Amino acid sequence: MTGKMPAETDNAGVASSPPQAGAPPVQSSVPLYEGPLVEALDAESPPPTKGKHRKTAEGYHKGLSPRHVQMIAIGGAIGTGLFLASASRLQQAGPSLAIIYALCGLAAFMILRAMGQLVMYRPSSGSFVTYAREFLGEGAAYTVGWLFFLNWAMTGIVDITAVALYIHFWPAFIDIPQWALALGAMVLVGAINMAGVRYFGEIEFWLALIKVLAIVTFLGVASWIFGSGHHIDGHAPGLHMIADYGGFFPHGVGPALWLLQGVVFAYAATELIGIAAGECENPQEVVPRAVNSVVWRILFFYVGSIILLVLVLPWSAYQAGTSPFVTFFGKLGVPYADSVMNFVVLTAALSSLNSGLYSTGRVLRALAIGGSAPHAFARLNRNAVPYVAILATLAIYVIGVVLNYFIPSQVFEIVLSLSSLGILGTWACIILCQLRLHHEIKKGHIPPTGFAMPWAPYSGYLTLAFLVLVLGMMAFDFPAGTFTICAIPLLAVIFWVGWKILNHFSDDDDDETEEEEDDDDEGTFTTLPPKAVKSPHHHIHKPKMPGSATTSPAPKQGQAPS
Repeated sequence: MTGKMPAETDNAGVASSPPQAGAPPVQSSVPLYEGPLVEALDAESPPPTKGKHRKTAEGYHKGLSPRHVQMIAIGGAIGTGLFLASASRLQQAGPSLAIIYALCGLAAFMILRAMGQLVMYRPSSGSFVTYAREFLGEGAAYTVGWLFFLNWAMTGIVDITAVALYIHFWPAFIDIPQWALALGAMVLVGAINMAGVRYFGEIEFWLALIKVLAIVTFLGVASWIFGSGHHIDGHAPGLHMIADYGGFFPHGVGPALWLLQGVVFAYAATELIGIAAGECENPQEVVPRAVNSVVWRILFFYVGSIILLVLVLPWSAYQAGTSPFVTFFGKLGVPYADSVMNFVVLTAALSSLNSGLYSTGRVLRALAIGGSAPHAFARLNRNAVPYVAILATLAIYVIGVVLNYFIPSQVFEIVLSLSSLGILGTWACIILCQLRLHHEIKKGHIPPTGFAMPWAPYSGYLTLAFLVLVLGMMAFDFPAGTFTICAIPLLAVIFWVGWKILNHFSDDDDDETEEEEDDDDEGTFTTLPPKAVKSPHHHIHKPKMPGSATTSPAPKQGQAPS
């Protein structure tokens, strides 16, 4: 990256120059979180032994390397949609599907750039929950955090079901009950996440690498076919394959644009890089490279794959229910192409399940630290893993295993329709937080991050408008989309009831603490919700915690939290 970096300030507001090459990163003297709950939890957690990874301000280990973060970014951008759903979408839109993937990819890239700027402002494993708390208030943090949990809890059930179905593809496993395979997948990813972030990152690296190798192999073979003119199934590859079969929009522009509300969710999980940044070394160096590389990978993997698919075979040759890559290699006479691709989508489903469990654990802990979730979710085990939060997510997965036992063929339809709301809500929150950050930077309250979102704030407004358009289009996608939109009032009531319950328990905890402080002059650690996330720029927003007084100012440098 060229160009002079603007002068930055650390989180204490002290002016500083950009770190020199090889110099250790500047650490803030202002804690991200403070309060009796955090202090009590930190006291209970054993300090990392010699040789272990350093701990973050939030108590996590910095166990993710740059290659882990890079592959998490790639893995988030490549899901099973490209390997499976693209066949049915080719039937609906033909070659214009490449344009739809590019448009949705541009929106995903803007969301990633917004997340990148927030990470450069301050890395946090709480990610958008932490940023929402600071810039939008505790109510927004509560809403987006639980929407995110809803999304990944529902997606996890789908992934568990998918893993069982993919394993059943091979005759050797056909006699094993579907629920048993689903349970095995749940135990596997649970063990990986409980072992520590380094093990999660390593497993995720290899799972993402398998997906990348599969796509790169296809792109290489298909490019050779296109360049050499080798016939496939009696068809000569070339640009005429588009013109001879109805042009770029064989069914018209309308049906192609209608796919926007489905294709955009292929990029779900790209925001996970913001969570992973909180547990990696030098996130200010790693995250910009990872974010900027995503747009090229989107063009290379998604758009490039679709274009080559329609140049080597007619788009009508790809059938819904069969991976287009299986169709391509099958026409070439490659043996076991279906088995190889089934293995690839199996790893993609495991990767999604693994990432979902990792991210929900961190988000639930961030909610608990702010008082927007049960206090127990904030606890860490000796591996600096939020084990209670992860166990809570696994409990939801158990429901998925039960559903597998009773209605295995209907699980996808039941839960997928709700997960999209969590994705849109999370993305919208990221953009809103970035807009507030941009506003505060323009006012001079926050120094420039050195990684500004392109064309801000207009790019943020356009991205929000795109998300609203997708939500509106979903209402007319009967029955799944219509059901999802109709469920919004019900979810709002559920969230409101949950907020009131948390308010009630927070009030009780405050009363109990006042009594304990009266009885004990020396003071003891309690398990109250801590004060909201602290920033040296706390004038932006002073969130009021459920049932608590307004937050106290951050301690001055060298002063212990009160």
